[in-house]
Amino acid sequence: MTDKKTRPVLFAILAAILYALSTPISKILMTQIPPSFLAGLLYLGAGIGMFPVSHAKKNTGTFRMICKKDSPYITVMVILDIAAPVLLMIGLSKCSAANISLINNFEIVATSLIAYFLFREKISGKLCFGITLITVSSLLLSFEGTESLSFSPYSVFAFLACISWGFENNCTRKLSECDPSKIVVIKGIGSGSGALLVSHILQEEIHLSFFVIGALILGFFAYGLSVYFYVSAQRSLGAAKTSSYYAITPFIGALLSIVLFRELPGISFLVAFAIMISGMILIT
Repeated sequence: MTDKKTRPVLFAILAAILYALSTPISKILMTQIPPSFLAGLLYLGAGIGMFPVSHAKKNTGTFRMICKKDSPYITVMVILDIAAPVLLMIGLSKCSAANISLINNFEIVATSLIAYFLFREKISGKLCFGITLITVSSLLLSFEGTESLSFSPYSVFAFLACISWGFENNCTRKLSECDPSKIVVIKGIGSGSGALLVSHILQEEIHLSFFVIGALILGFFAYGLSVYFYVSAQRSLGAAKTSSYYAITPFIGALLSIVLFRELPGISFLVAFAIMISGMILIT
């Protein structure tokens, strides 16, 4: 039987592996599906896929019921989950998948700092130094090349997505005593519908195809099951610690991107990669 202390760590790592699929595969899907519409499909896939799971599970008394006091956190969680993936898809549309995968690690920084300043979670000096290294590496990745050092404006969208998810992770932490499958359904249906509304307002050109089905399936695994395991891990580890284990996601995503798109990394990518690994060693 898995040790009670080991189980949440395994859940956090499994959540990271599943979410790592989203960036490189979304880059492929985006050739046929516009950003906001794709973001909506990913979350809808999560919500629809987890709906039968949440209703099939028997209530063993392990989780508390969602109640009125949770409403503010649920509302903010859904709003941020509408904004974050839309922002990320916009950034991904113009930046390399490998770079965006690593910039995603800035979510750890945002989550940890928000947990510390707003929710009074403790952050050690070691974790603080690790966060600093990850921030430096993320900033390096936001430049288009070492020769011109020209800033890529689309990387800003990735940073804004990370900040949005940082706030969202801390809101989700407040709901971690509830059934995680029900949290995923709320996030998926609510945020997915909101992103589709954004797509409609922006008048994105939509063509229904097998790519849409692919996006829903990806959403179930990369957003649905990933969030389920993430929330389960948060229950024991807290927002900051869970986020640190989750940080292997960008490395897996970056490697997948290099393999799928044959994107040979430049010097800035390799330097940022080395700095980020050092930061990851410190925070885990």
